[in-house]
Amino acid sequence: MTTLPVLSVYCLLIVLASLVGGKLPNIVKLDHKRMQILISFVGGLMLGIGLFHMLPHAVSQLGASQIDRVVVSTMLGIVVIFFLLRMFHFHHHDLEQLPSSEVCDHEDHHHEHSHDGHSQSLANNMSWMGVFVGLSLHTMIDGFALGASIQADSLHGSTAFFLGIGTFVAILLHKPLDALSITSLMRASNWSGRSQFLVNGAFALMCPIGAFLFVSGAPLLAGQESVVVGTMLAFAAGAFICISLSDLLPEMEFHSHHRIPLSIALLLGIALAWGIRYLEPAHAHAPQSSEVQSPMEILVIN
Repeated sequence: MTTLPVLSVYCLLIVLASLVGGKLPNIVKLDHKRMQILISFVGGLMLGIGLFHMLPHAVSQLGASQIDRVVVSTMLGIVVIFFLLRMFHFHHHDLEQLPSSEVCDHEDHHHEHSHDGHSQSLANNMSWMGVFVGLSLHTMIDGFALGASIQADSLHGSTAFFLGIGTFVAILLHKPLDALSITSLMRASNWSGRSQFLVNGAFALMCPIGAFLFVSGAPLLAGQESVVVGTMLAFAAGAFICISLSDLLPEMEFHSHHRIPLSIALLLGIALAWGIRYLEPAHAHAPQSSEVQSPMEILVIN
């Protein structure tokens, strides 16, 4: 089954979501509470996709005997994203950079954990170009993850409509928040709307570039496609876990005043990730080794 038509549709929708995200304050009224609820929901979804989908698929591709490779690749994904966050400080879903007429309620929320009341000067202390570079690298990794998920499901004979559906939904919902981070900083630095659109357009293309590079390159490794796909899925699982926790952990410490709706949003995101599992055929989660019946059991036993 060819994966290119499905991947093309997914990438088109992700590009559109990114472009819409850059214009989000002009489309809907964003206040602090709504943004935090959205962040919690998407964070829960990404956490669930990483744990319920990517890790089991990685074990399924590599086999029970390669559980060490899965764990090491997952840790590498966490560490790479952690250092990208540390270097570029790019994972800011702030509303405080937006003009006051577009925001109802301002409160600090950024993943540098510097909630010191000086966030209004953030645009002066952090270049939007650094955010753009960091998010572009992170988004290209998302593209690799999407390509690997589609390849894995294709190898297991999933129907075309459901190829990589969990990873796709998580990326689709997360990209508008990333795009908003870039355009908000540019707007605060008085860049024109045209410049914001061009930069956001370039950012929106990063995920498709990563996805097509992976899907095109993986088959070239004769006899090693399952190894490459499985390793990439484990790496992507670590990346998704790190990204989601960079959203969720600050909420726990700094947004106790909205703890009930934020907790509900988190659980709904996780529940959606779990529910998406039922769109996949059962054998997509079956390990190649006959020693263990499911990847989830493999992870527990080891």
